[in-house]
Amino acid sequence: MPESPAPPPLLAARGLTFSRDDRPVFGPLAFSVDAGEALLVRGGNGAGKTTLLRVLAGLLRADAGEVEIDGRPTATALRARAIAYLGHLPGLKADLTALENLRFLCGLHGLRPGQGLEPALATVGLAGYEDTPARKLSAGQKKRLSLARLWLSPAPLWLLDEPYANLDLDGIGLVNRMVQAQLRAGGAALVTTHGAYAAPPVRTRELVLGDAPAPAATGAAA
Repeated sequence: MPESPAPPPLLAARGLTFSRDDRPVFGPLAFSVDAGEALLVRGGNGAGKTTLLRVLAGLLRADAGEVEIDGRPTATALRARAIAYLGHLPGLKADLTALENLRFLCGLHGLRPGQGLEPALATVGLAGYEDTPARKLSAGQKKRLSLARLWLSPAPLWLLDEPYANLDLDGIGLVNRMVQAQLRAGGAALVTTHGAYAAPPVRTRELVLGDAPAPAATGAAA
């Protein structure tokens, strides 16, 4: 019997280009990430890492190029279902408690089957902070609360912009464990870093932005 065709990448980009004030930020880029793997996006400050993730999330419009999710052209509704974005800002409502923030965000973005809000807070080390307003949390605790929201998301594709920032060694280990679990479940992750932190210990490809001679993904198992 003929072999079944390989499934399409969870995310694929071709000819992706972005400029700001007529100055190129990145591109053209071509890369992909399969279910069960991570793409590590490296580059110095100003290389376009955050901009790339915001383009993929649909928050910025590319000048040129195509992006597909699971073999289909991206559209607003598809991005909303398939992508969970963790940016530099925590994206929390300051006057809501930790639990209220999760309840509000899951009402917007959905809830991963079999997960609960309070167990998610315990997973990220915030047990006992359920009734604490977000404005009273430290920067690291706010990052952990954002990670709890990510953990609860049903989206198969995570876009993580400097996810280790504001975290101690235990928090860095937490991010790594979360990425490992996401990949084991058949999801994928794009993780930006400027090189100060190690990559998550998972199957990883690399995309280098900035002064590298060839800004394209290369296969590298981790």
